[in-house]
Amino acid sequence: MNICVIGAGYVGLITSLAFAKMGNHVICVEKNIKKIHKLNKGIPPIFEEGLKELLNECLNNKNVIFTNNLKKGITQSDIIFIAVGTPSKDDGDVDMSQINEVVSQISNFIQSYKIIVNKSTVPVGTQKYVKKLLLKMGVSKENFDVISNPEFLREGKAIYDFFNGDRIVIGFDSEKAKKMIEKLYEPFKIKMIFTTPETAELIKYASNSFLATKISFINELANLCNKVGANIDTIAYALGLDNRISPKFLKAGIGFGGSCFPKDTKALIKIGEKYECDFQIVKSAIKVNENQRILPVHILLEKYKDIKGKIVSILGLTFKANTDDIRESPSIYIIKELIKKGAIIKCYDPMATNEIKKIFPYINCCDNLYDSLIDSICTIICTDWDEFLTIDLNILKTKMKIPMIIDGRNIFDLEKMKEYNINYYSIGKGSI
Repeated sequence: MNICVIGAGYVGLITSLAFAKMGNHVICVEKNIKKIHKLNKGIPPIFEEGLKELLNECLNNKNVIFTNNLKKGITQSDIIFIAVGTPSKDDGDVDMSQINEVVSQISNFIQSYKIIVNKSTVPVGTQKYVKKLLLKMGVSKENFDVISNPEFLREGKAIYDFFNGDRIVIGFDSEKAKKMIEKLYEPFKIKMIFTTPETAELIKYASNSFLATKISFINELANLCNKVGANIDTIAYALGLDNRISPKFLKAGIGFGGSCFPKDTKALIKIGEKYECDFQIVKSAIKVNENQRILPVHILLEKYKDIKGKIVSILGLTFKANTDDIRESPSIYIIKELIKKGAIIKCYDPMATNEIKKIFPYINCCDNLYDSLIDSICTIICTDWDEFLTIDLNILKTKMKIPMIIDGRNIFDLEKMKEYNINYYSIGKGSI
């Protein structure tokens, strides 16, 4: 099929390459000229497992091109995926400005029947909203249908998820459009759920909000474990053996971050407010997460009442391993709190140094893990990179002024840490 994807961000790029891999002809339209040049040279703008290989395979097969020519993308395609950003406003509502801009531009070039697919995460009612906008802008109702098709991609595993997902959700009100989208996705051999557009739009928010709530629940339980002497890893394991619960998203730590969970939980609350539904559980999950992400600072201040002028090491800046994304990462909030207290920050992350410098231009970002530990009174682990699992704890002790670890991702075994005579604080497994 001939496909246009508007937006070469995280979702748009993966969507473009996945469809191109399956033999479709994809035109990916992007405003950023520098990004277009990089992509057409086979250089990914983001870090994602397997992305460079897939990008170059699709370019070599000539199944994908990247351009800023929207007219070409629209006129030469049968199906148009909208994959632009829908960030949060200050009040938590969804910023629809990029959707509005794209729909307005699309309306200028539709001369024959097209299926327009909302791939971006959008509020309930957006499918109807886009239809009304297009009609208002003079597009004939015979020339388009609008589909809701939310994405469920994990950063770091997005390519795998596109080809091996749990489900494909398709919200439709046109049998013609449904059949074409079904045909497009059929080669992926993934269970398809066909439903109303409103249901499809809500499934995305419901999924992310439920998972966020699950994380906040296990983190609250972990905090209790530290007070009563219980072990959160054992509790999570036992909970996960119950097939009604499952073991996924039961890893205690310093909370969730990234581009989806914080944004989508807030958006669901705003959607609820519009329809007089108070999402108290989701509100609580957000509040728990806000407290959890700065828990290491409280632990540190219990040990040292005054940290002014003292060096604190931050290991890991991204919100999760295997990505370069620092959006809403707990590390950002931890660094902000430490700076308020007068601490000197030394940090290390294998992928995110340039991004963190945009927020904190004056902190010391080290190129080497062990350099970040020199003269430090505490090391806070914020991301569970594999590299951190193999830290030489003997070297750590010699580098640090005072050997102390606050393990925000519970990557170390408590019994092993006892052998090294290091002050060690976990999230729900106890302390030494």
